[in-house]
Amino acid sequence: MIDLSTDYLGMKLKNPLVPSASPLARNPDTAKRLEDAGAAAIVMNSLFEEEVSEDEERLDHLMHHQGIGHAEASSYLPADTAYKTHLEAYLEQLVGLKQSLEIPVIASLNGTTPGGWVAHAKELEQAGADALELNVYYLPNDLTRASIDVEKRYIDVLTAVKREVRIPVIMKLSSQFSSVGNFVQQLAAAGVDGVSLFNRYYLPDIDLETLAVIPSLKLSSPVESRLSMRWIAMLYGRVNITLAATSGIHSHEDAIKLLLAGADITHMCSALLHHGPEFLGEVLKGIEQWMEEKEYTSISQLKGSVSHAKAIDPTAFERSNYIKTLDSFHSPDGVWR
Repeated sequence: MIDLSTDYLGMKLKNPLVPSASPLARNPDTAKRLEDAGAAAIVMNSLFEEEVSEDEERLDHLMHHQGIGHAEASSYLPADTAYKTHLEAYLEQLVGLKQSLEIPVIASLNGTTPGGWVAHAKELEQAGADALELNVYYLPNDLTRASIDVEKRYIDVLTAVKREVRIPVIMKLSSQFSSVGNFVQQLAAAGVDGVSLFNRYYLPDIDLETLAVIPSLKLSSPVESRLSMRWIAMLYGRVNITLAATSGIHSHEDAIKLLLAGADITHMCSALLHHGPEFLGEVLKGIEQWMEEKEYTSISQLKGSVSHAKAIDPTAFERSNYIKTLDSFHSPDGVWR
């Protein structure tokens, strides 16, 4: 009997497949389908700082006009309880998921500043979240801001939240740090319970007809998982925190490679949006079959067995393999020769 269990943020999960933040968690029925397909936990869709701030401004505006309006006209204004904020809706969603699911539910906050996140994190903990994902989406467009200031922003958010909550906190990071390994060590020293590598920022596009900058969403591709694989392999055994892999995991082969590199769990999003919640069950079955063929008896046995510390050729994760990689390319049908 293969033991698929794995440790995640101090929790024992039945397997390493955890759907990441996506619209799939918004619908209780879809979330239940993910659980039935084998999901070991689920990360909720993110609550965005901008949404909460807009709600606060809207309510302030409403209260201001109610205070200065005419008595006979005030009855036409909506009552305070008539408007449900994004935060209130998110808390209701969390409570609903906890009531309908047996697996752990991880809440996700997406923002840039400590601000109200401390209070919101506490509310999510009180509503029953098993853990909290901090998705700090900060684009340093100020050219005078040094990299150490950017890192400090992340650490400030983490320490402010950790000071107030007892549930585990994981940070979802971008790969765009000058020294990923050192920064992860800083977060570990600051008390983070885990890191999720790597966040996939959505990039704008330009409409060639209108010349407007427009949003453009592209789902991930499997090749993107290689960046996570490299850094998880480099960090495995060197930091005592949860290592979660995200971006580009589309198949059981992708998931297995990340586990071999040292990931505790692997997130999936794009593949589930494309194929549906039940696809997770196919991925789980593929992992089990591969483990049987290779005679692995547990996830803990295979985890990290091809990390930087244990790989047959550790330099393959480094620059020394750069020239070999370039030389491995062969033009199809010799079109460029």
